[in-house]
Amino acid sequence: MELKPEIIERLKKLDEKYEAMGQSLVSYLDGLLYADYLTYWDYIHLDTLLSLQTPKTSIPDEQVFIMYHQVTELYFKLSLHEFEQLAANQTMTADDLLKGVTRINRYFNALIDSFDIMVDGMDPAQFHKFRMSLLPASGFQSGQYRMIEIYCTEFLNLVLAEHRSKFGGVPSDSMIEKMYESIYWKTGATELATGKKTLTLQQFELKYSTQLILLAKQNKTTNLWMRYKSLPEADQKNPKLIEALKMLDVNVNVNWPLSHYKSAVRYLQRDPEDIAATGGTNWQKYLPPRFQRRIFYPELWSAEELENWGKSWVRSIVLEK
Repeated sequence: MELKPEIIERLKKLDEKYEAMGQSLVSYLDGLLYADYLTYWDYIHLDTLLSLQTPKTSIPDEQVFIMYHQVTELYFKLSLHEFEQLAANQTMTADDLLKGVTRINRYFNALIDSFDIMVDGMDPAQFHKFRMSLLPASGFQSGQYRMIEIYCTEFLNLVLAEHRSKFGGVPSDSMIEKMYESIYWKTGATELATGKKTLTLQQFELKYSTQLILLAKQNKTTNLWMRYKSLPEADQKNPKLIEALKMLDVNVNVNWPLSHYKSAVRYLQRDPEDIAATGGTNWQKYLPPRFQRRIFYPELWSAEELENWGKSWVRSIVLEK
């Protein structure tokens, strides 16, 4: 059988490629000859993926709880994939930044829009049974979510508002370590009765603190806000880019935590007192943005918008329930 010209041309190019690396094209062709065809299930490791749901109880809806949280972490990983590329881009353009932020917003929109899968997809009675088998684990312990926050903004914006005046300018490495001690999320994992760190927080800090502090140091000048500020002034006024950044701010700091708040109201708010979340996290103070007021890009918002941060969502979604 005579080989087609396009096949011969590709073989020549492959031979040049492998010869430049001191490799034999014939050996690689033998590899292709003997290799099995790739299948979908092998490519995405489907059997392994479907074996990762290991409930702690026999209560059926625990499977829903596990799988939705696993889906969430995969979306977080997709977001971090974008953040890493943006941080590493040394020739950033407005189009590059807009493309990356738009992708991240899509991932968060998918998560926020799908949260009812878990909120409405679990029987409250079943949840109250199996949740006691999960202690002290908590969604609070998502290290990927903390990494997303660090990539999004200047580290100072993650410090408790009442402590920010102690810090200023581009922080030194030693200052970042001090700032980490006043990071906002620690207030969400304190014991309701004593104010001490919960075991949930202690576990989280043991596993992630070193990694998160290192990430904050590495991203002092490459976080998303600094990437935006590195653009020419004219590009910083791009309305589509500003809107995308504001949407990211709302998605991460308002819509996503309040989706959790909606779930907590359904499953944990009971008369005469509220029930602690898994791990004992203080969801009443930790989740509502009116308490934490986490805002990644305050310079992009008007004074009125800052004053009313998150209120419209609470009125329309939570208080109507």
